[in-house]
Amino acid sequence: VQLQASGGGLVQAGGSLRLSCSVSGRRLDYTAVGWFRQTPERDREFVAAIGWSGGLTRYADSVKGRFAISRNNAKNTVYLLMNSLKPEDTAIYYCAADGVTNDPSVYTYWGQGTQVTVSS
Repeated sequence: VQLQASGGGLVQAGGSLRLSCSVSGRRLDYTAVGWFRQTPERDREFVAAIGWSGGLTRYADSVKGRFAISRNNAKNTVYLLMNSLKPEDTAIYYCAADGVTNDPSVYTYWGQGTQVTVSS
């Protein structure tokens, strides 16, 4: 199973970005996916997760109401729409497979990460 994260970039505070996580090697409708982020100053931090059916979603308190996770099983892709971005959202964002928990050790496969930078 391979995951490919994309969609990162530089955006001003208050702006939006949509990250994509493309999954290959397995049908996405059998796979729960989570997003995490990491900076040199902070350990890997849970952002959001979505269950295999899309009926279950979880968010970190810091992003609730601003971020939305969704999936398109036909395209084998999970999305993270990030609105009202803040400078503290700056990080490398990773997607990971096989979990809906905030514990990164539960996840089996990880993508390579995409950089998000929010300027003030």
